[in-house]
Amino acid sequence: MQTYLRGFLLLTLMLAGGFLPKAAGQKPNIIFIIGDDISWDDIGAYGNAKIKTPNLDKLAKEGLRFTNLYLTASSCSPSRTSILTGRYPHNTGAAELHSPLPAHLAYFPELLKKQGYFAALAGKWHEGPNTRRAYDTLLVDRRANGEGGEAQWLNLLRARPKDKPFFFWLAPFDAHRPWSARTEGHQHDPQTEIVVPPTLVDDRETRQDLAHYYNEISQLDHYVGQLRAELVRQGVAENTIIIFTADNGRAFPGSKTRLYDAGVKTPFIVNWPAGIRPGQVCESLVSSIDIAPTLLELAGTQPTESFQGLSFAQLLKNPEKAFRKYVFAEHNWHDYAAYERSVRSKDFLYIINKRPELDNGGPIDANQSPSAKALKAPGKLTVLQKDALLKPRPTEEFFDNRKDSLQTHNAIANKSYAAQLAEHRAILEQWQQETGDTEPKSITPDWYHRETGEPVASNGQRGEIPGSSKKADHVNRKGPF
Repeated sequence: MQTYLRGFLLLTLMLAGGFLPKAAGQKPNIIFIIGDDISWDDIGAYGNAKIKTPNLDKLAKEGLRFTNLYLTASSCSPSRTSILTGRYPHNTGAAELHSPLPAHLAYFPELLKKQGYFAALAGKWHEGPNTRRAYDTLLVDRRANGEGGEAQWLNLLRARPKDKPFFFWLAPFDAHRPWSARTEGHQHDPQTEIVVPPTLVDDRETRQDLAHYYNEISQLDHYVGQLRAELVRQGVAENTIIIFTADNGRAFPGSKTRLYDAGVKTPFIVNWPAGIRPGQVCESLVSSIDIAPTLLELAGTQPTESFQGLSFAQLLKNPEKAFRKYVFAEHNWHDYAAYERSVRSKDFLYIINKRPELDNGGPIDANQSPSAKALKAPGKLTVLQKDALLKPRPTEEFFDNRKDSLQTHNAIANKSYAAQLAEHRAILEQWQQETGDTEPKSITPDWYHRETGEPVASNGQRGEIPGSSKKADHVNRKGPF
């Protein structure tokens, strides 16, 4: 009886802590799903009552949902290379879109391979040829992967070596423009099943544009369901960690490439039946550079000194604990010239813009979308809708996230925030100095005309990469935490 009571008490304490035991000595399998251009609030589990994402919602309900995880860039490859290396974009040597990672950096899947993992990537791959060494298998043929990039997921799971733990980086093209005509998943009615963000005009064209976007997310959700069913069929679901996240916000004006929450706040769901109590929510502030150190710790190893992030594995056990005080992000060239930096605390967001003469209508696919054309058409716009077309832009922005969750009202001149503004200015400057960030004398110019979208004379030209003059890709200092 005493043995039973001790065992029951131990199990009760572990359940209360939110952490369940896994088989002794057994490394968890890890599946990392990174959606393409999906905003945090376009998932049912994050409060969108219109979109149909039953499998992602179930993943969250049976796992742990993070509500304050922030990307280091709202731009495809800089965001992904940051996750792969656990480093800020200017510290990767690949701060701009389509810049390849250098060979001297460590990539976390490579470290998992050294721990005996079978590592594979399926889908989108544009982090550079040096990252090939991080994987045993690369399934990047667009025809074989299908339009959405998910066609090889089940084949990969079935063909993997059965005597090794596995790590999969699954990178669908959903929901990246241009939209596909596939019909997997729910097909959303533009009039009744769409939430139009306040940054966009609520008209027929925009609703149809958003319906296509919702459909692609629902298609991705469909494959997540298939993947989970196959894990169950193989008997490996219990000790498989599934993570779902995205590389940046939706490819619409006001989201992708922006340093507001609409651009860098991301969905982040962790499901691990053997290791996480279901139905939990973590509100702690976390950066995407912390993902790699966390997965390495869960796999039983530690990151090398090049990783600037820190493990938040403790939050899987105690999601109510505090973690970071600050997260940082940057906006460098992505189709158009840009140089912005931000620091966000739980309550405030501070942004500096060194190219305020330029508007920020988003990347070319967003800038030339039906939704963007609706913003540019004659008619009255709200303050939020005007923002995508605004120029010159403020050189500094400061928002009270407690009162202004949409980050609409710039409080930079409000004297009641003087102390908080000074704190965030100082922290951002400290971060830039410690991590070797620089403002190039000549940044990469626009590659496309901002109005017509046509290529311009400077198309293909590259300027100086931020951080390169200080060799920031060799700087390992972590900056403020």
